[in-house]
Amino acid sequence: MSRAVPPPRSSSVLAGLLGLLGELLITAGLLLALFITYSLWWTNVLADRQTSAQGSEVRHHWQTLPAPTRSTALPSAPPGGAGALDMKDGIGFLHVPAIKNGEVLVKRGTTSAILNEGVAGYYTDPLAAALPWEPQGNFALAAHRDGHGAKFHNIDKIKNGDAVVFETRDIWYVYKVFAHLSQTSKYNVDVIAPVPKGSGRTAPGRYITLTTCTPVYTSKFRYIVWGELLRTEAVDAKRTPPAELR
Repeated sequence: MSRAVPPPRSSSVLAGLLGLLGELLITAGLLLALFITYSLWWTNVLADRQTSAQGSEVRHHWQTLPAPTRSTALPSAPPGGAGALDMKDGIGFLHVPAIKNGEVLVKRGTTSAILNEGVAGYYTDPLAAALPWEPQGNFALAAHRDGHGAKFHNIDKIKNGDAVVFETRDIWYVYKVFAHLSQTSKYNVDVIAPVPKGSGRTAPGRYITLTTCTPVYTSKFRYIVWGELLRTEAVDAKRTPPAELR
């Protein structure tokens, strides 16, 4: 009876190496899939939980304060500019119907530590930012587009004429979008200037600017939306939202 000839030793080693490489590639693929799932889904879940709890704390804090005088008069700006204000856990809520992501808690600062909480953060540089109740300036905000709540994920859905509403304890600030910039350098700080460069406006006013990363799933550039204050409404006892949010 003839006996089978064993394959050359070099072929066996090569086959073993190829098998090991295949297993490593599969493992790497699974780890990459898990990382993507964590980055783009689970961080959203965690951030939404955190910001929901923080938002509830802000509203509860508002209820503990003395009832405000119901008028559309604007409160004066705090000394030291936008960065000087640090209300309990947040200063208010951003509502952008076109994005369809509900209310977004707004907090002080735009560092990763702040934005990773699933909130929008406002720029605090007194030379480049202002809060809504100041007589003029640019209320400039940033939020993540993907992961960590992804509050500005659908920013590209916002069109000129759309409403952007900022809610404080006492006042609804209703803005109307008038321009956007689909891509600019992340170093272009002029877009959040008091008179935002590139927006088409050349005179001081009361503006709002939304900024986030672009393209989707990258942070190479920035996407910008500009709005202008249309009117203010006093918050009533039932917190009835303005017509744009009904």
